[in-house]
Amino acid sequence: MITSGRRRSRRPPYGGRWQAARLSPLILTVLIAGLAFSTPREIAFSRLLPAAPALAAAMWPVIPTIVLGMFCLLVMISLSFFYTDLGTPYTAAAIVAVTLAAAYASHVRLQREEMLFHVRLVADAAQQVLLRPLPRRIQDVEIESLYLAAQEQARIGGDFYEAADTPHGVRLLIGDVRGKGLPAVGAASAVISCFREAAYDEPDLRGIVRRLETSITRYSAGLPGQDLPERFATAILAEIPHGSGHVRLLNCGHPPPLLVHHGETRVLEPTIPSPPLNLATLIGDRYCVDAVAFAPGDQLLLYTDGVTETRDRAGEFFPLPEWMRRQGPARPRELLDRLHRDLLHYSGGRLEDDIAALAVRCPDPHTQEPPT
Repeated sequence: MITSGRRRSRRPPYGGRWQAARLSPLILTVLIAGLAFSTPREIAFSRLLPAAPALAAAMWPVIPTIVLGMFCLLVMISLSFFYTDLGTPYTAAAIVAVTLAAAYASHVRLQREEMLFHVRLVADAAQQVLLRPLPRRIQDVEIESLYLAAQEQARIGGDFYEAADTPHGVRLLIGDVRGKGLPAVGAASAVISCFREAAYDEPDLRGIVRRLETSITRYSAGLPGQDLPERFATAILAEIPHGSGHVRLLNCGHPPPLLVHHGETRVLEPTIPSPPLNLATLIGDRYCVDAVAFAPGDQLLLYTDGVTETRDRAGEFFPLPEWMRRQGPARPRELLDRLHRDLLHYSGGRLEDDIAALAVRCPDPHTQEPPT
């Protein structure tokens, strides 16, 4: 998850339970040894000793795994002095064989973990390029971002957002590429890269969206064997001219944003729907720009469909407009923190789709701001 342009995980990768689990091979060894010494020989708990180094291979390095196997072998030899008919040679051979196999498995696991670590470093670098940290304030507009990955270890996906301070005002982009995996990431990257250039050059939002349309169309055409009409992106372009008191919106098939204006929450449905990116050639390239009031103290929430399509255990969708109406005045960061918390609570911690959101506020200079 990215909040305010910084990544935070939903839970720590190595908590107290994991640390306790790392001791389980040693605990298992002591338990088996204790039972083997304290129970009648007919039960023969000692035959379970090879299980300890096998378990260690899943979480220990090579050397500790071998040391544990040697300890199990010493325990077995010690038992042979008390019980002469335990089948010590067979159990000892099993311990040696399992320890060697466990040591090799541990070596292979560590190599894969090292490879995964470097892959994640590359993914983190790609994340910083694709969804780079946004400034918390541009001119007189406060901006905060949120990104939640549906998969626990995911780094990047098809949801995207960007903000730019341009001569035409603060311009915002949020969108969602249809599909998953690297093709969706590549399409999102193409759209964002194009926006970062076009936002400064184009005087009108229609000019920006036409350049985005061209960019994603060229990207899709470079993917052989793909069904081009199936690779599209929904998006919203927003423009807040400096000191204008209004915001312009161009909605390309995206979920409508929410506006809190004078304490009332409105769903900003487009007057005329505009086509999603990469579908203009099929359904026309008529783009409609709506202008709505955006006064000091107002707040705008842009989001992807992962927010409204989050389901509870009964299959009900997350009621975002009703949720927004219950929030009251809040800074953008506080609003997104609440949204993050309530989405995870509503879904039981199981998100089915990636989630991205932008909270934008025009602060009121005459209102006392709460402490951050």
